[in-house]
Amino acid sequence: MEVILKEDIIGLGYKNDIVKVKDGYGRNYLIPKRKAVIASVSARKQLAEDLKQQADKIATLKAEAEKKAEALKDVSLKIIVKVGPTGVTYGSVNVATVADELSKKGFDIDRKIITMHDIKKVGSYEATIHFFKDVEFKLPVEVAAEENEAPKAAPKKKSAEAPKAEKAEKAEPAAKEEKPEAADSQEAEKEEAPAAE
Repeated sequence: MEVILKEDIIGLGYKNDIVKVKDGYGRNYLIPKRKAVIASVSARKQLAEDLKQQADKIATLKAEAEKKAEALKDVSLKIIVKVGPTGVTYGSVNVATVADELSKKGFDIDRKIITMHDIKKVGSYEATIHFFKDVEFKLPVEVAAEENEAPKAAPKKKSAEAPKAEKAEKAEPAAKEEKPEAADSQEAEKEEAPAAE
């Protein structure tokens, strides 16, 4: 069935667009929630008349959307997150996170107009901000690990990969240097025990 959208629905279309949807989706969700009306002949005529009358208003809204997109031209986000030893983030970076980071930079953007996949790994990504029908902005988003997380993960990997003989030799100097840290000294004692046998 074809419907005329009464508001922007990300992934489907923008206000006053005529879109084709499945009958169930149209009848059970869009029309009862007043997000759309059936695109009958009379509704299409009414839409054409409304668009003629609102042409100036639409042009103004589009110009404002273009200004907002232009203001973000040189903006990119770097989001610092906690990362586990496998490189996977604790939690995910999503549209709410991006909206919060933008508000910290002074850009008040509704998270409902931002689309992106939830990010669960460190790397470079892209969020799309839908300002208006033909005005979209691709925002670069870089997700980086906290600096103190990376060094902790590296020594554990090396010690796990090293042969047992090398473990025993490396454990003795490590235990002497890292006496203040209780956790490391306990690991060293555990590693020394097999060497003594």
